[in-house]
Amino acid sequence: MTDLATHYLDEAHRQFRGHKRLAEGAMAQLKDHELFLALDPESNSIALIVKHMAGNMRSRFTDFLITDGEKPDRYRDQEFELSPTTTRADLTKMWEEGWTRLFSTIEALKPEDIMRKVTVRGEPHTVLQAINRQIAHYAYHTGQIVFIAKHIRSSKWKSLSIPRGKSEDYKTLPPKPSKPLS
Repeated sequence: MTDLATHYLDEAHRQFRGHKRLAEGAMAQLKDHELFLALDPESNSIALIVKHMAGNMRSRFTDFLITDGEKPDRYRDQEFELSPTTTRADLTKMWEEGWTRLFSTIEALKPEDIMRKVTVRGEPHTVLQAINRQIAHYAYHTGQIVFIAKHIRSSKWKSLSIPRGKSEDYKTLPPKPSKPLS
């Protein structure tokens, strides 16, 4: 069980890093003002998604094993409001603080923690379930960030994976070495 739990924690860390890298690759292609553009009045800008994700990470990964993942000082609705003075630097600071908290929590977990019980909004979860919940949540928002950035950049978009029309080129590349399973 320990080997499986260790592998799971490594994989969760890898997936979180991948979501962070993908979102950052999309945001790096945008001009500062483009982070604040919404596709329509009912849509969130990338800036709002970043603020929400950072708030969620702070809440979920502060005292992860000992307090509810929905902290009493979190005001989720305010995560969808920006001050007119908010800058890219402000967003980057929020973003990095959220991810730092998440990664320090994941890295501190031990294989024996995987089946421990934690709560999120009063609902019991195993640590494994709570982490999976967040992987799915951040994947959802990462997809939104990439979609919005790609829409804004249009023909100037630089693919973050296999570019359109280039799939066959990737079939001829040698496979990447994989890490051995512990």
